[in-house]
Amino acid sequence: MDYREYIVKKLNVEGVTPADIAMPPNSEMGDYALPCFKLAKVFRKSPVQIAEELKNTFTVDEVISEVSAVNGYLNFKVNKAGLAHEVLTKIESEGSGYGSSNVGNGKTVCIDYSSVNIAKPFHIGHLSTTVLGGSLYKIYKFLGYNAVGINHLGDYGTQFGKLICAYKKWGKKEEVEKGGIHAINNLYVRFNEEADAQMENEAREYFRLIESGDKEANDLFEWFKKLTLDYVQTIYEKLNITFDSYAGERFYTDKMQPVVDELRAKNLLKESEGASIVDLEPYGMPPCLILRSDGASLYATRDLAAAIYRKDTYDFYKCLYVVAYQQNLHFKQFFKVLELMGKEWAKDLVHVAYGMVSLEDGAMSTRKGKVVWLEDVISKCIEKAYAVINEKNSELENKEEIAQIVGLGAVIFGALYNNKIKDIVFSYDKVLSFEGETSVYVQYTCARANSVLSKSGAKISLPAGYEPNAQEFEVVKALAAFPQTVLDAAEKYEPSLIARYAVDLAQKYNKFYIDCKILAAEGDAKDFRLALTKATLQTLKNALSLLGIGVPEKM
Repeated sequence: MDYREYIVKKLNVEGVTPADIAMPPNSEMGDYALPCFKLAKVFRKSPVQIAEELKNTFTVDEVISEVSAVNGYLNFKVNKAGLAHEVLTKIESEGSGYGSSNVGNGKTVCIDYSSVNIAKPFHIGHLSTTVLGGSLYKIYKFLGYNAVGINHLGDYGTQFGKLICAYKKWGKKEEVEKGGIHAINNLYVRFNEEADAQMENEAREYFRLIESGDKEANDLFEWFKKLTLDYVQTIYEKLNITFDSYAGERFYTDKMQPVVDELRAKNLLKESEGASIVDLEPYGMPPCLILRSDGASLYATRDLAAAIYRKDTYDFYKCLYVVAYQQNLHFKQFFKVLELMGKEWAKDLVHVAYGMVSLEDGAMSTRKGKVVWLEDVISKCIEKAYAVINEKNSELENKEEIAQIVGLGAVIFGALYNNKIKDIVFSYDKVLSFEGETSVYVQYTCARANSVLSKSGAKISLPAGYEPNAQEFEVVKALAAFPQTVLDAAEKYEPSLIARYAVDLAQKYNKFYIDCKILAAEGDAKDFRLALTKATLQTLKNALSLLGIGVPEKM
């Protein structure tokens, strides 16, 4: 039973949803609470008065044992024994599926994320889009949606003409094959540093040759693309990221003209200084540039074509674009253009904006090769994780494997713990701390729970009618909140809700672990505490898996 849903149904107040039901900071006030402040405008009464009236109409039963109104909050106390038995039984029966649902059954969600640029290595700035999109993909699948992960490759533009020009001038096949994407990137950086007017003209000509189907130019381009995808796949495998489509900008080359024709037919296209635009001034935005004066397409042209193709191909319920907040205007513009074209589904397009990531030593330049590569951040995290683990438990077996799980988890969690829109300063020491709000802390809690269960050696059976004490019940309530947390994360496009949930549950379990004897307990208390430990371990695993993070058995 979802107690928040139960309370909402019983209240039967229009506009109140399970997400509105909170948990009071002080459990003595109640186990759940409804803040009545947002109802004040609807009822034209004070929150205090609304809470009092709702209390008087709410009938307690075998589920809700007590209701009180305090300072505009309607507080509910539940039947502790009943809730504990129900939640732990549910987790035991559903296992790795606890928290999942079929709410998305029959609905498709397209998620555009990571969007790697051909011939450019991942730098740390790519971390957020990759792990945020990857987590949303897992969350939507967990909720029964048909999730379609799309890597909208940056594989179109004059930069590829520059790259071919640089390769023909300075490159050697054996060196590029050996050096892979970094060798390609070095050639590109060198071009930008040394190119003169003649080389710029040659680069434009090579790009024209790519577009016109020239075999040599396209063979080189496809080679660069393969080297890039081979490289990024190693990163994706480490971060537990998958895609269903790699259709990039180039894929839409033959799909842009119909969009331009439709814009023209609907009298939306205007000429401005030789370029073709859609005027968005009446909507408080600059014009959306569709074609340059030389007839070349732009990002907006390709994104319009991509959105229409995705709707035709997947008939999505929603299409998410996991892209940094610097692109806010671009998405507002092209969403508005689709709306003006009469595409009713434009309302189902969502820009999932996120903040920037930098290291503690300051901002990074993405020009002239001065970047921090994501693979180096991952390697350093794994190395530091090994050092920390070795220091804490030098006798631990499989330290290298455990350091891999812990280090990768720290990278992912470091990018997902805060609200997605916040800028992040990535600190190796902070993300690898065994204390505080880190994946390492959550993983260590899992290892602790594993140790308790392995030492018990007993078959766990949940006692009926056991009424948990205060510390036990705090853990039970946290466990009960997981399914709604997953739903909230999907609705708000915010995996940080699950990351924070995992830390909160770990903290509550550790307090219970310290305050209550488990293995030294007797009878029903011991059985219940072992069942609670097992349920906590399973739920923490489920939460971390939705973030793309693994759990070692020992630490």
